[in-house]
Amino acid sequence: MFLPTKSTSLKLSFYILFLFVAIKADAQQIFSKNSYPLTDFRQPLDIVPPALAGSFGELRSNHFHSGADFRTNQRTGYPIYAVADGYISRLRVQNSGFGLALYINHPNGFTSVYGHLSRFSPKIAQQVKTIQYKNKSYETDEFPNSDLIPVRKGDVIAYSGNTGSSGGPHLHFELRDTKTEATVNPQLLGIQIPDNIPPVISSMYVYRLNSKPFNELTPKQYFQVVGGAGKYNLNKVTTINLSGEVGFGISTTDRHSGNSGLNGVYSIELFLDGKAIYTSALERFSFENSKAINSHIDYPALLNLKRSIQKSFVDPGNPLQIYSNLVNSGRITFNDGKLHEMKYVITDAKGNKSTLLFNVQADSKAIINTPSPTAGTLYSYANVNEFNNALVKVILPKGTLYNDLNFVYKTLPKPQGNAFSAIHQIHNNLTPLHIGFELWIKADSTLSKYQNKALIVNTNRASQGGYFENGYVKATPRNFGSFFIAIDTIAPNIIPVNIANGKNMAGLTKMSFRISDNLSGIKSFNGYIDGQWVLMEFDTKSASLWHNFDERTATGKHTFELLVVDMKDNTKRYAIDFYR
Repeated sequence: MFLPTKSTSLKLSFYILFLFVAIKADAQQIFSKNSYPLTDFRQPLDIVPPALAGSFGELRSNHFHSGADFRTNQRTGYPIYAVADGYISRLRVQNSGFGLALYINHPNGFTSVYGHLSRFSPKIAQQVKTIQYKNKSYETDEFPNSDLIPVRKGDVIAYSGNTGSSGGPHLHFELRDTKTEATVNPQLLGIQIPDNIPPVISSMYVYRLNSKPFNELTPKQYFQVVGGAGKYNLNKVTTINLSGEVGFGISTTDRHSGNSGLNGVYSIELFLDGKAIYTSALERFSFENSKAINSHIDYPALLNLKRSIQKSFVDPGNPLQIYSNLVNSGRITFNDGKLHEMKYVITDAKGNKSTLLFNVQADSKAIINTPSPTAGTLYSYANVNEFNNALVKVILPKGTLYNDLNFVYKTLPKPQGNAFSAIHQIHNNLTPLHIGFELWIKADSTLSKYQNKALIVNTNRASQGGYFENGYVKATPRNFGSFFIAIDTIAPNIIPVNIANGKNMAGLTKMSFRISDNLSGIKSFNGYIDGQWVLMEFDTKSASLWHNFDERTATGKHTFELLVVDMKDNTKRYAIDFYR
């Protein structure tokens, strides 16, 4: 853990203030009709120069990155500062997600968010602990009144960490619209990241759409891109011959100055003969729409090829509000026999640009037909869709699909071991879904005595949750795949790390365990010392569970009991005596 001295912090504060003011004139608000405050917020950290491990809107698994990940030199313990006057509006502790997190409402209509913290400042920590003991729960999501914890700009509110689902020490920082809760690109609100490096363009793709919905069968052609310093061309190709309706896609990343990894770009523009036909700009987005990243990208290519390709055409069921200048949703028909000039312009949040130029010759002979799909049932993206037979029921609520779907279902043999139904193949996992779908599977008669332990799993035996009702086990998977009914009758596992029956714990600050579950997942854990509930803290990444001793545990002999329960109410009990 890194703890800077008071004098060091003061010097850094002066330096960051100077840097903040000096480069304020360079702040840009590109592709936005909104007016944002540029001088209200200070930097959340005093690390100079600031560097990002992840940028706003960066492509992540099943979501756009909702903030800026500030590097902390692979250490924890840096002071985190309130970026402006306000009050603590939310206190959150999660096993995963943001881990320890704080939210501050500011008078200018924005909320700042600080995630993956190692610990809160003492006053805030005491409030959180009081709430945890009151609710008898480690996980906490509390919304204090505006007068409970006021803060001033520059107050130390917490310390950087690596809690929750963090992949390494850093600060996850967000600025949200307080009223709508939409998250906004912090660099548009004056949060400065040194950057004079234009984005990198690595490849371009052509999709033969042929007036059909995009899916895994859509033919695509790969084109290598060469160049640098903001100027790119196709490798050994100046003109592409195309016919009919096509779409384009691009693979692009960005680096910032200094200690930067591969981050996401701010905007992508596509021009046809000098006219914009597609623009995507990551200014802001709503969390409810973040999973639509799987419509924004070529989702089958991500799963099959591990490539992140951003499509420059928009699916009809895509709810994202990041698009503008759309002409026919970015789908282009080349049927006039003419030569056309195409240009991509990629911009980062600092305004650095890269361009890719190429030509398209409309050529009636350059036809690539889409393969014929397997016979199925046509479902409209705009409707509620249902599939039924004697063994299964599938309900796709409106808003589930991004495109019309040729739905395919198969029944496969019952697997060996812990299976109480056949396998039901619900289309395939290459079709992204925006929200979960309802799945009912008819249970075998052999399930009767295990009904309250039943759940649905996929063929990797990953739990989808579920419950038994009227002969069916019902769940809401978030992705298509192959599923069957299983049961969970096995209690969670508890492994003591530094404690044993009769042990003297006087020289230790905490008792530690590791806990796990074989299938349905951990639902709850509760510890008791001398019959009184005590706070047990949990880290999902390491499956570590611990209790920090405090004034509640005096010198002498004590009893301890730990109860861990899984999602099917299988319970494991661990009970010992120990000494302090």
